Amino acid sequence: MGLQEKRAVKAFQDSSYQTLTGEINTLAGYPIEFEVNWDTLALDEYAHMYEECFSKVYFTPLINAIKEIAADDMGLEALKEVLKKVVIKNEGGFYYASSAYSFNGGVLTIDHQPFNNVDNITERSTELSALLMKNL
Repeated sequence: MGLQEKRAVKAFQDSSYQTLTGEINTLAGYPIEFEVNWDTLALDEYAHMYEECFSKVYFTPLINAIKEIAADDMGLEALKEVLKKVVIKNEGGFYYASSAYSFNGGVLTIDHQPFNNVDNITERSTELSALLMKNL
């Protein structure tokens, strides 16, 4: 990761990341721990796309899924009891929602390539909602 990528990651961390994780925690009604492997997300020569792609690939689908789950008190309570941490990384080479998500021991892992199928937000949201609801 070069200087341009480091600057772009820092800019995302200082602005959108704070806003997006804040929205997720507000919707959930409790603080969810986030662990992001920035080195695996920050691919060279894509710095100009971090803002859009990180938001659309990792955070917007999670926001949509939590909105669906937290539509009532039962969903909110189930979410709070089960989801403790979200891990975001790009290690497995996955670019379809069907293989990018896993849930184990209270930890949701999102392992998705950051610059593939960026606009497939609905597909990712649906897959993520189904996975979380199955485990609540």
